[in-house]
Amino acid sequence: MGNHFRTPGDEQASPQVPQVDPVVAAPAAPSTDVQDRLFEQPVPQNIPQTVFDAPAAPDALGSQVFAAAQQGEAAAAPQPAANPLFNVPSPDAPSAAPVSVPSSATAPAPAVTPDQAAEVASLDAALANNPDFTTVFAPVDDSRARQAREAGVEPVILMEHVTKIYPAQPNKPALDDVNLEIYPGEFVFLVGHSGSGKTTLLNTMLRNVKPTSGRVMVAGQDLMKIKNRKIPFLRRQIGAVFQDYKLLPNRTAYENVAFALQCIGKPKAVIKAQVPEVLRLVGLAEQMDSLPDQLSGGEQQRVSVARAMVNRPPLLICDEPTGNLDPAISLGIMKLLERINRTGTTVIVATHDREMVDSMHRRVIALEGGRVIRDQEKGGYGNYGAF
Repeated sequence: MGNHFRTPGDEQASPQVPQVDPVVAAPAAPSTDVQDRLFEQPVPQNIPQTVFDAPAAPDALGSQVFAAAQQGEAAAAPQPAANPLFNVPSPDAPSAAPVSVPSSATAPAPAVTPDQAAEVASLDAALANNPDFTTVFAPVDDSRARQAREAGVEPVILMEHVTKIYPAQPNKPALDDVNLEIYPGEFVFLVGHSGSGKTTLLNTMLRNVKPTSGRVMVAGQDLMKIKNRKIPFLRRQIGAVFQDYKLLPNRTAYENVAFALQCIGKPKAVIKAQVPEVLRLVGLAEQMDSLPDQLSGGEQQRVSVARAMVNRPPLLICDEPTGNLDPAISLGIMKLLERINRTGTTVIVATHDREMVDSMHRRVIALEGGRVIRDQEKGGYGNYGAF
């Protein structure tokens, strides 16, 4: 999203009539002169970090009010502190001169209830943790990987000098000295020509393929040393979405999703509660009792996504999830994956969808001949074909 903050350089020469929050002011708006007096107090500089201590406020929270307060009266002597929640003078502030204010404007500001305070705190947390919003806590140029490294967070996927050589092609490695770090909460696109090593890389993360050499860490597990009997437990933490859906043809959408929970021993009560909810989330509440051949390609892929995320895995791996779908349906699937990512799930998508990669501006890792030739934050697809 675009930047919703006004910087000091954007101030206009002539003061504007501030747009007062409807919770604070009554329907009858006071005169411009009265409004200037109401909002002439400077914003205190020692308030703890909230959305109110930014150099300029979001439009939705009264950017014009802040702009009017910062001009004209900026050189005046300091005034008593204003109420930081509603941006009106505190009751203790002396009045410079009596003014005639309409009775509707003199109504006291309503007290903040605990529920309202909790709602504001929840919104602040959502904005601060959402990379699509520009806030004082997360600069536009910052990335989740950089933030995680600075915070000392371990990567959810770590690959060091990973090489995979198939016996049938000893002189052409499928993966050649691959080094990667993917951190919790990232959305990563994997691009490149067919045969560049994308599927082998994803299968390495799933432990369907064991590298010839190197080190692979996924969710804290060393996949070069993990015992075979522990691999199913590792895969419970990873959701997988495939190009060909891999649905059970003789089971309904509900039963396909429920099967993923039955395999890991979830109680029937949990299955009955979670499966309808996840199908509703992907927009298939009305198709729960439909068999795969009664669903369109896009609907089958959404069942596949629901099955992958029903256990709420921290990592979701998608191999060409929109390869068989038309552009309009592909957009819906990508929006669904982005929505899942916003809940905190790390999402890795191998794709040939140039338009989607270019429009989403997420991290892009490009492979060619089994080697990583580009790792770019907020990158584009690049010059790669689908052949």
